[in-house]
Amino acid sequence: MEKAILRVLIVDDFEPWRNFLLSTLQKLSHFRVIGEEADGLSAVHSAEELKPDLIILDISLPKLNGIEAGRRIRKLSPNSRILFASADRSQETVEAALETGAGGYLVKTDAGKELLPAIDAVVRGKLFVSPSVAGEHAAARRNRDGVEHDGALSPKNIRARHEVDIYHDDIALVNGFSRVIEAALKVGSAVVAIATPSHHAQILERFTNNGVDINSAIERGSYMPLNAADALEMIMADEMPDPARCSKVVGELIARASRAASEKGARVAICGECAPTLLRQGNADAAIRLEHIWDETTRQHEADTFCGYLWSAFPEGEDSALFRRICAEHSAVHGRASNES
Repeated sequence: MEKAILRVLIVDDFEPWRNFLLSTLQKLSHFRVIGEEADGLSAVHSAEELKPDLIILDISLPKLNGIEAGRRIRKLSPNSRILFASADRSQETVEAALETGAGGYLVKTDAGKELLPAIDAVVRGKLFVSPSVAGEHAAARRNRDGVEHDGALSPKNIRARHEVDIYHDDIALVNGFSRVIEAALKVGSAVVAIATPSHHAQILERFTNNGVDINSAIERGSYMPLNAADALEMIMADEMPDPARCSKVVGELIARASRAASEKGARVAICGECAPTLLRQGNADAAIRLEHIWDETTRQHEADTFCGYLWSAFPEGEDSALFRRICAEHSAVHGRASNES
């Protein structure tokens, strides 16, 4: 079955950027750019007239800034998805942009690797924020009681997060998992890390080098490392994940971790490589099925999961059906640079 055509309106006053977007999207058969505008007022008028499926919208625009244009567009064309694209990395700007009801915020300098994942997430109704600003954005958010929370965890009144990071290599994956683990432990939460033995060893080495007392967390039970292969052995049946087994195993892990958390009522964070391991083994259907079961299970226990895949698992890139199916099972999609520290 052919993909539905996605009608796109590009809004930016910098012509080379508009040309980049146009040339990128024209290479893909399911995108059709139906308009280009260079100022905010024209963007509002075109959005009202054309009712595009997606609007890629700059912040700094003449006549009417992008944030105000976004607010007006949301009223005039509520079914149009908005992806802000800007060079501005300030948290005030990110917050203001997303408060318009936009579906994402893309940092322009990261667009080479993040443009298509950002579009994919936004059109599916999921939030996308470029990872280079996402951590600070999450840390700056406040829940309804005004209590600040860390980017690795969600407050109790926020539904469970099931996010995916696509990394360029193993070093980036280890760095990404390490950041989540350290942030969670700092706020008194517990972490279950389900990873390969080599990644576990590298995570421990990173913490040792950074002076993080991870051994004490292991002794307390607030950091629980588990071999991904061992976890899969407990939840698989006939080469497919078994819902009952998965619910039991994951539920018990979350319960144990929750009891070990130093902060009462803190959520459990899970760094996971189970489905990615299945994908590496060539069992894509099992990987997708596990992501779906995992999502249902962790929602019941209000635990947050951060999955880590390598780009090498998707040889056809962002436009592959497999990539899109994996992304569809997650609440947010991120892609991080290979040389992150």
